[in-house]
Amino acid sequence: MDILLVGGLWLDGSVWDDVAAALRSLGHRPVPVTLPAHAGATLDDQVAAVLAAVDAASGEPVVVGHSAAATLAWLAADARPPAVSRVVLVGGFPAADGRPYADFFPLRDGAMPFPGWAAFEGPDSADLDEATRRSIEDAAIPVPEGVATGVVRLTDERRYDVPVVVVCPEFGPEQARKWVEAGEVPELAKAGRVEFVDIDSGHWPMYTKPVELARLIARS
Repeated sequence: MDILLVGGLWLDGSVWDDVAAALRSLGHRPVPVTLPAHAGATLDDQVAAVLAAVDAASGEPVVVGHSAAATLAWLAADARPPAVSRVVLVGGFPAADGRPYADFFPLRDGAMPFPGWAAFEGPDSADLDEATRRSIEDAAIPVPEGVATGVVRLTDERRYDVPVVVVCPEFGPEQARKWVEAGEVPELAKAGRVEFVDIDSGHWPMYTKPVELARLIARS
């Protein structure tokens, strides 16, 4: 099966290298997606890149979205509901219609740079050693303003028929269920089939638990 891998903020497709290798060993065809991040790129540009990967896939792919890119994976399900077999959300939840995509941190010179590790102290980054932190920070790609502040538009309610798997890294499945039940994740509250699975990691399991993450994705 084709498995499309979409990284979160500041990441390119190479973040999935170890996960992709593990998925290939399990007999799947991983497709890491590098999102447009040039000056002037917009949320629509990034959605178009994901949809191009969906359209090029063999059969009905699984779309994996990490962190903020959970919204990109969900937008793919919205735009191509019959073509997406499943959405896997790793450490993130889809934004609702009309909400900004990812205006989480300050903008500078038309982009949202990586804010530094103080913003992620605690469970998010506790399993990252100093070398991995430096590697992530050095490779971080500023998120264009047109992406970070882009408005999410969802139009096809058939997206709620697409099965969803939520991989829970720095939070647990029970906590995720409570957020959904409390109405904090309205898109998943309306979804017909949502499964929550645990992974013992921080926010970036593709670095710290790539084989385990690949197995969870494949199992879905």
